[in-house]
Amino acid sequence: MLINYVPVLIFMLVAIGLVAVIVLLSEMLGKKKHFASKDMPYECGMDPIGDARSRYTVRFYVIAMFFIVFDIEAIFLYPWAVVFKSLGWFGFVEMLVFIGIIAVGLVYVWGKGALEWE
Repeated sequence: MLINYVPVLIFMLVAIGLVAVIVLLSEMLGKKKHFASKDMPYECGMDPIGDARSRYTVRFYVIAMFFIVFDIEAIFLYPWAVVFKSLGWFGFVEMLVFIGIIAVGLVYVWGKGALEWE
């Protein structure tokens, strides 16, 4: 029964060997010149300024959580739309209730000012 796994083992050995050869060739043949602008971190074409470990405000994380909640809502809408006709009125009402709950939550956080970015 183990004989069935020999091709997988051979494939893994060839893949690991190929990776090792490529890394070694890159190390031996690659350029090794270091200078300040090459060693500086690159961030979207802008020169890095300040400390990289600056803290984000809590508002940033709250907005991120709202984004996740509404992203999950969109994920639930897609399968519902696929089987919409077979669900009938029951499925339609259930989705209206779901969207209503999400809308009430959105109105609540909007009213509390949690979506204000200051």
